[in-house]
Amino acid sequence: MTVRDVTDLYQEFGRDRLPPGQRRTSEFPVFTKGEVPATNQETWTLSVTGAVSTPRTFDWEKVQALPTETQRQDVHCVTGWSSFDHEFTGVPVPELAEMLDIDPDAAHVLFHAADGYTTDLPLSDCLRDEVLLTFEHDGEPLDREHGGPLRLITPHKYAYKGAKWVTEIEFRTEPVRGYWEKRGYSVTANPWAEERYS
Repeated sequence: MTVRDVTDLYQEFGRDRLPPGQRRTSEFPVFTKGEVPATNQETWTLSVTGAVSTPRTFDWEKVQALPTETQRQDVHCVTGWSSFDHEFTGVPVPELAEMLDIDPDAAHVLFHAADGYTTDLPLSDCLRDEVLLTFEHDGEPLDREHGGPLRLITPHKYAYKGAKWVTEIEFRTEPVRGYWEKRGYSVTANPWAEERYS
């Protein structure tokens, strides 16, 4: 299996792999806004809505048929921990975007989760090669506690931008604040600039 190592992306944002104010852990802690939703591959679907010519729905089989990649990435949590060298397998968001007829005026993407969570990212951030809709972690199906069956991974942002249990991708012409952003968290969430709170 080929693994693409993107752990050097920090060089675009700062001098050190460990962002300022972070402590390194060998664990992969679980943080959620509440209870872990009851999700399963048999009933789960992913909807693409908003500023696209044709809304689409993918079941688990259709997602598995999309182009996939395994990447080695780091995870940075806004609460202060960073965990290195995770191998995530999933669909690169740019690969999915190429299959969609996205409105030229679309500039943001709102990710919706099975537990009601939302987070917004500029479309340009979503189209980075290392942004994945992941379903495997370190060669195993992604644990439900970590966002399985499908989670967004955004290694250039604090992890609250990586929505767990993704069920809808909504393309938008204007930004909207997601769950944590409405509660004072940073809209931009750059770990190397310590953009934790607005």
